[in-house]
Amino acid sequence: MDPDRARELLAAERERIERALADVGSETPDEPGDEGSEELYQEEFDAGLAEDLQGQLAALQAAEARLAAGTYGLSVVSGEPIPDARLEALPTADRTVEEQAGGGS
Repeated sequence: MDPDRARELLAAERERIERALADVGSETPDEPGDEGSEELYQEEFDAGLAEDLQGQLAALQAAEARLAAGTYGLSVVSGEPIPDARLEALPTADRTVEEQAGGGS
């Protein structure tokens, strides 16, 4: 993949993740009701979402490091090229589809 295109994809992914992180917990309930259990559920949901987004951010940072090192687009398992179509769909991909499905890490 062209490094300029990779930078574009990763920048867009960073913006998406950072925007989502900023939005976690920012919504407040509009209707009164059993707010105790609703608030607890929302807090737990937000905590799980924030944890998932932090994982996505870590994957993004690893992808940015691979790009800087000149290894972006190569599997971290086998060194084989990751198809551009996969990187377009998942800019942080670090393995081929076959390696991902096989559980290789």
